[in-house]
Amino acid sequence: MSGRRVWLDRLMLILIAAGIVIASYLTYVKLFDIKPYCAGVGNCEAVQTSPYAELLGVPVSIWGLLGYLALLALYLVKRNNWANLGWVARQFFFLTTLIGVLYSAYLTYLELFVIHAICPWCVASAVVMTALFVLAIVDAFGSHDEEEEDEEASAATP
Repeated sequence: MSGRRVWLDRLMLILIAAGIVIASYLTYVKLFDIKPYCAGVGNCEAVQTSPYAELLGVPVSIWGLLGYLALLALYLVKRNNWANLGWVARQFFFLTTLIGVLYSAYLTYLELFVIHAICPWCVASAVVMTALFVLAIVDAFGSHDEEEEDEEASAATP
């Protein structure tokens, strides 16, 4: 595995972990009806109690947590090429981050222009998802020549 690929994988895993932590905190706050800690920046409570804080009757934070957990599962499948599904997992990882970025952009629009309040936790999640999307583009559509050479060399070795 090339040095570039190792750093790409490590950065993806770090960002996925950060996303899980953020979404878990927001889920905890929502489910236990606790006032979110915003460090004096923004108004998390206004965002968390808005009518847009749920999708299909489920808190958006839970959808976010499920999304990050799905990304973790896809990451592990593609990283280990489980059952030869690495390529498929790589494409689904890209698709999941694309959906995440589009939905995050919609939620950010709502925060800015409808709710008129910003939740730093939500912004942090949007930044994490956007970074994962950029890495997914590099991973899905970048050059895989080195990776293929490594696989061929491994196959040739008895």
